[in-house]
This record gives sequence, C-alpha cells and structure tokens, in this order.
Amino acid sequence: MSASNDHERSALQLPRVRIQAALEAMPYARHLGIRLAGAVPGDGALFHLPFDARLIGNVTLPALHGGVVASFMQIAAIAATWALTRADVQPKLVDFSLDFLSSAGPSDIFAQCEFHRVGKRIAAVGVRCWQRSSIEPVALGRAHLFVAPSA
Repeated sequence: MSASNDHERSALQLPRVRIQAALEAMPYARHLGIRLAGAVPGDGALFHLPFDARLIGNVTLPALHGGVVASFMQIAAIAATWALTRADVQPKLVDFSLDFLSSAGPSDIFAQCEFHRVGKRIAAVGVRCWQRSSIEPVALGRAHLFVAPSA
C-alpha cells in the first residue's frame, strides 16, 4: 500500500477519531453511553444511545426522559461540529431549540446531524433523532455553536 493511500485513509478516519475523542471528553456523554454508530454520506455521523431502563422518565408510557433525548441531541451536535471544523477546542453551544414530535419509547435511539452553515464564528446544525426509522423522527433540533477560537 502506498503512502498516499495511507494518508487518504487517515484523513477519512480523522473525523471518526475526533468524534470519539469528543464523546470521551464529555462526562455526561460517557454516563449516558453515547457512541458513534457510523458515518453517513457527506460530512455526517450517526450517533447511538443504547437503551437503559434508568433513562426512563415516564414509567406509565414508558418513555425516555425528555432531558436525556435533548442532551443526546446536543452532544451529537457538539461532537459532529468539532470533527467537521477540526478546531483545537470543542465548540460551545450558543442555543438549542427542540421540537418533540412523539415520545421516545423504551428502545435504542439514534441521531444524525445536518450542517446548514459553518462560518468562521458560528455553525448552524440540524439534528434528527429517531428510533425505528430516520423518516419517523421522535425529535428535531436546531443548534448554533460558537466555533471560533476563544480569546
């Protein structure tokens, strides 16, 4: 295998390594067990939150706690943006808005980010969260992240 192929492979793996490093650097991401499930076409990544009974917020339905779903989506946006921008420090969440479309039942949950715009200072990221199918989301989020180096 040639040196250029090795370089191309490491360039393709860098975002995955950076996403995993970002997840490891966030204590709550480690606590929840969030992991990278794989890459998606373009600049995206697929995140996975394995089901755990301690994440249930409504035992009557049962349904995952809304704060867990929101945190999962925020963490996905931060990790994916950090991998895309290749900055030295993780992006800072400026704001996050979330639309819950249905309750998240007692099963694994997935999230995928879509970059609407990545500027010199701010990144605008959409996050889709689902359980059974990506075309049936349980929540949609919009995040703005500060990506410029801090003074």
